[in-house]
Amino acid sequence: MIDFELTEEQEQLRNTVREFCAGEVAPYIKEWDEKAHFERSVFDKMAELGLLGVCIPEEYGGAGFDYISLGLVCEELEACDTFLRVAMSVHVGL
Repeated sequence: MIDFELTEEQEQLRNTVREFCAGEVAPYIKEWDEKAHFERSVFDKMAELGLLGVCIPEEYGGAGFDYISLGLVCEELEACDTFLRVAMSVHVGL
């Protein structure tokens, strides 16, 4: 039988992304949209958290998570800002 419960690691990752978005992105979205500007430092912080290589194997410099984890990261980013999720998806998908 398939287990649809998230692992503790997946829950922690989801919460990390949720907290990151709430603290580092959401408060500034309106300002960035009005100025048609996006802070590069957001990607630097995402890299520090291991989000830009979330499903890339560790031997290649990634975080080594599975694709369910990638989906959770994208879901949390999308809930905060569509551009951020798209940029993340393009980065990981290429």
